[in-house]
Amino acid sequence: MSDDEKRRNSAGKASAAAGDASSIQLGIDDSMGHLHRRLNNRQIQLIAAGGSIGTALFISIGGGLAKGGPGSLLIAYTLYSLVLALVNNSIAEMNTYMPVAGGFVRLAGYWVDDALGFVAGWNFFLYEALIIPFEITALTSVISFWSPKALEAGPTAGICAAVIICYGLLNVLAVRFYGESEFWLSGGKLILIFLLFAFTFITMCGGNPQHDAYGFRHFSNPGSFTTYLSQGDKGRFEGFLAALFSASFTVVGPEYISMVSAEAQRPTFTIKSAFKTVYYRFCIFFIVGALAVGICCAYNDTKLVDIYFGAGGTGNAASSPYVIAMTNLGITGLPHFVNFLILTSIFSAGNTYTYCATRALYSLSLEGRAPRFLRYCNKSGIPIYCFCITMLFPFLSFLQVANGSAKVLGWLISIVTGGGLITFMIMSITFINYHRACVAQGVDRKTERPYYGYFQPYGAYIALAVQFVLVLAYGYYAFRPKFDVEVFFQNYSMQILAVLLFVGWKVFKKTKYIKPHEVDLVWERPQIEAYEATFTEPPVGFWTEMAQLCMPCFFHKKKTSSEPQSEHWIGWLKPGEGFVLPTPSTSVSLGQQAKRDQEDDIYSVSESSEDEDGYEYEDEDEPAKYTYAQAATAGYDEHRFISFFNSIYEDVINRH
Repeated sequence: MSDDEKRRNSAGKASAAAGDASSIQLGIDDSMGHLHRRLNNRQIQLIAAGGSIGTALFISIGGGLAKGGPGSLLIAYTLYSLVLALVNNSIAEMNTYMPVAGGFVRLAGYWVDDALGFVAGWNFFLYEALIIPFEITALTSVISFWSPKALEAGPTAGICAAVIICYGLLNVLAVRFYGESEFWLSGGKLILIFLLFAFTFITMCGGNPQHDAYGFRHFSNPGSFTTYLSQGDKGRFEGFLAALFSASFTVVGPEYISMVSAEAQRPTFTIKSAFKTVYYRFCIFFIVGALAVGICCAYNDTKLVDIYFGAGGTGNAASSPYVIAMTNLGITGLPHFVNFLILTSIFSAGNTYTYCATRALYSLSLEGRAPRFLRYCNKSGIPIYCFCITMLFPFLSFLQVANGSAKVLGWLISIVTGGGLITFMIMSITFINYHRACVAQGVDRKTERPYYGYFQPYGAYIALAVQFVLVLAYGYYAFRPKFDVEVFFQNYSMQILAVLLFVGWKVFKKTKYIKPHEVDLVWERPQIEAYEATFTEPPVGFWTEMAQLCMPCFFHKKKTSSEPQSEHWIGWLKPGEGFVLPTPSTSVSLGQQAKRDQEDDIYSVSESSEDEDGYEYEDEDEPAKYTYAQAATAGYDEHRFISFFNSIYEDVINRH
């Protein structure tokens, strides 16, 4: 066995920890613990929606408006949303089929190149970890809307400490507490964004204290496009670039669904549903959001200009284009309510980033790309050491005590945006090789995958090309109006780091590109299918779960839990019946595993076996079975029976 195969075998055993306590575990080192599948459909849907809504959509979007104008802003957000929709189309097919711990991070390493997985994991970890202090800094600034003293050293430090403690408590508890907290916090985000849309529509029609039906006035006066840095067409193009860079920081979403897939109760159903709703969120939240901002606030508004081109930039809620519009119209009470909802939105975003950074680091440890001790999960299924390392990054928010919130916000935005672009590039690269593997191995994606991505692989190539251009162009302003070394490294730090990580790991580990016919398209799919086979009830949709939450008295819940419990292992096996091992729905790769052959010996369990564990090998044309009678008469308790089943299952997979 080659070193690479040994690594994959070891990683495969560890990766079974991607399941939860009630899922099928193969070769797990129980002393390390594992993640738990505890997130239900409604929680994942709201996490997916709320994770994509943060400070940028309500506050930072004003920078794109001031530099590019409403026309450039709308075009830029529409264009980038379409590009991200192509990325979502790619990762949705892969992650719905293979909802493993670490999501796209481990898919990149397992289906393309271990070095690419190394880059994907560390880039995403740093990207998410560095956004946490960004959100804390923004939260401090939002509080200053009510009290400017919040920006003083003492109060600022106190706010930072309080938020860090809250993030710690919400993420150190079992994942269901994180899921429930994010469900309600994300609900507040949705209320906020639809409230702002309603405000825009009502006021543009004349429903404001000034009775001014301004409509689309700001698109004609002062205009749809403005110049930035230069005059004429060049200046308008640079303004469009500024709006596009704003969109690349604001428009996100698929990566968060990918990261929670390993902790979803019913991954194939819930993750598929979550990915499908991304297209609607891109349209409603980001495209309509960019349109609403351009309608309600002019790009040359004196307050907006002072914030982004003068000395008035504080980054607080007063710099939001919506709040500026409310102030201009003489609306006094609404800005305070909006500020409160923005506050909860920012807090929720930081909470999600803490979760994702922790899981990204955990996924690195599963594949040997981070120290082994980071694999350890406590009894609640929390990667506790990964969590502790992640919680060091929020302390960077204390930099604002000495440098001011606006400057720290600028630093963090410049540094992390490049990391987000690299993440989406890696998703597209992974899908391209996955698509080639499906073609090489004769897999019919349309019939053998839970989710089928249309317009592929062309969509992945288009998304990759656009992201690559943006990655290179992101530091454009470091050269305008003259070269600035500080700005250059702020804008290109993540890109340079990604290249160094890839080259360094590839040289050090001597990794090789995985050819299409060698890609392991089975991997953890048998475990996932076996886990999902434990459910005795059909999946419940989002609105049904919401109705059950709001009106529980109208819904009679059966005694059988929606989560597979240990007694289900025995519950499957009725007297005289056997449990049939699930068969993977796709062919095994020709390289990483032996080619599946229907005429090979089948591993079977027999009551007459003289083996000390109660089973033997036989040449039969039926799948492996273990009867209820055997489980009962052999005197196995639940724990021993589950362990025994795991050993059988692992041997079956190895032999096939």
